[in-house]
Amino acid sequence: MSTRPWIVDDDLWALIEPLLPRWPERSSGPRPVVDRLCLQGILCVLYNDIAWQLLPLELGFGSGQTCWRRLERWQQPGIFDQLHRVLLPS
Repeated sequence: MSTRPWIVDDDLWALIEPLLPRWPERSSGPRPVVDRLCLQGILCVLYNDIAWQLLPLELGFGSGQTCWRRLERWQQPGIFDQLHRVLLPS
């Protein structure tokens, strides 16, 4: 088992990425943190059972606030239900 189980490898990412909503090509404001990094940040917070604001910026996943907002963005349209069906088939 990896010492950092929140890291999403290329094979797993290939299954997950198509399920995530696309960002508009032209949106105002700064470029969003890459989805893969946000997912790893979410998994890191959950795995380590830490508060969102304690996610270290040095890990490169964006801020805890950014990861939390991305989690909310994905939860609303049922992305995690889709991920469950793809990753954990019955």
